[in-house]
Amino acid sequence: MKLKKISRPKWIPRWLSLPFIIFIAFIVMLLFYGENNYMLINQQKKEIDKMNAQIKVMEDSAKFYERKTQELNTDKETLEKIAREQYGMKRTNEEVFETDIP
Repeated sequence: MKLKKISRPKWIPRWLSLPFIIFIAFIVMLLFYGENNYMLINQQKKEIDKMNAQIKVMEDSAKFYERKTQELNTDKETLEKIAREQYGMKRTNEEVFETDIP
């Protein structure tokens, strides 16, 4: 009993075989389908980078406000300046005139 050898059509390259096709299909499946696909991981990395940038901005603004708070707690002149300019406060027996002239 002779087994007949299946010949490969001429349009299929010699290096292309069934195990190779299965391997390529498996790699494509890992890259584009499932929970941990490449697209999802890439999107999540971008979100992480955005959030890290936001954290940096928030830390910088927190440091700025900590410095301002420390300055207000220690410097009486700055505290008085802000109270007068922003809140319109005045000392007792003092008159304040507000004008529209810049």
